[in-house]
Amino acid sequence: MIVQLIYKVVLQMSITGDQTYIKQMNKNLVLHSIRREAPLSRAQVSLSTGLNKGTVSSLVAELIDENLVYEIGPGKSSGGRRPVMLMFQNKAGASIGIDIGVNYISGVLTDLNGNVLEKKETALQNTNYRLVFAEIVKITEDLIAVAPATPYGVVGIGVGVPGIVDDHGNILLAPNLDWQDVRLKEEMEDYFQLPVTVENEANAGAYGEMTFGQGKDSDTMLFFSVGIGIGSGIIVDKSIFRGTKGFAGEVGHMSVEMNGAKCSCGNRGCWELYASEKAIENEAKNFYNEELRLEDLLKKADEKEAGAIRIFHGVGENLGIGIANMINVYNPDLVVIGNRIAKSKLWIENPLKRAVETRALPFHQQNVKIAFSEMNSDGIALGAAYLMVETFLA
Repeated sequence: MIVQLIYKVVLQMSITGDQTYIKQMNKNLVLHSIRREAPLSRAQVSLSTGLNKGTVSSLVAELIDENLVYEIGPGKSSGGRRPVMLMFQNKAGASIGIDIGVNYISGVLTDLNGNVLEKKETALQNTNYRLVFAEIVKITEDLIAVAPATPYGVVGIGVGVPGIVDDHGNILLAPNLDWQDVRLKEEMEDYFQLPVTVENEANAGAYGEMTFGQGKDSDTMLFFSVGIGIGSGIIVDKSIFRGTKGFAGEVGHMSVEMNGAKCSCGNRGCWELYASEKAIENEAKNFYNEELRLEDLLKKADEKEAGAIRIFHGVGENLGIGIANMINVYNPDLVVIGNRIAKSKLWIENPLKRAVETRALPFHQQNVKIAFSEMNSDGIALGAAYLMVETFLA
């Protein structure tokens, strides 16, 4: 008798749990439909989701009470009473995205639709973790200070980092920052008392490009984040391809020169030594015998300085060679080049595309578009911020 009673209690708990789970899944489905297709009527949400009208009405009422959906008045009638239309309440909260580069940190404050409300950026002179963390804190605090008053406030902080990040948000290795085994997520959550997600910066950039940029209509996209190093975010069937442990995309450390220069990762002849902002600065130093930043060399190229143009052409060709290899492997419909190297589009685009045309297999070139990101320098921070929005609304 006691065993039967326990069985009934456990069974009821299981059924209740399943019902709660199903209800939450249905609510997420309704919210996603409204976010994607608004303005929508309740009847249109029912058609879009396959849920019956009664269920939709009940879930919409909850979402309105939770300040995630609001009514905007009547829409067009197809016969009979005009339906009340629904919109996603994108101003119910805000999100922060931080992009950690090797020589800069940038941050954005967005609403829940990814509209940028505020931007901050600072140069980095030193990659010592404690000094960088202090700069992250300052930018984040500045963004929180200007966040508008909303029902949910700042829902979280997304961070893009140029390195290998595990499932727990720990930075296992960031060779260009000289970081190893850094618990950035844990430290930021302790400091700000907010949810934090830490993502590889190329993955964050790919997500931003897929959501807001060139990749909105792409199914298979390769995003190359080219700054001091090179990382790639790989989108397959509109999802980030992460590999077995989440470490996929470290293409900057592909060996392209058997007996090449020593890389900060410990390898030799890594692609990013020949095709990145670091490569541009190294070539500029050798040619001009002085330290020049990317912006300095761009100015020289704009002034038609032959040496500067030749440096950009060489790096563009090297970048195209690696991209051709990746096109042969993944057969994408879109390749996007982003991060700071996108500023050099005028000078590297033609040699890059010539290298791809020469080296990628003809069949793989038939349906692939090669583009430069049009998101300026915001793509990675924006992608990180929106990853946090998705976590909040999940």
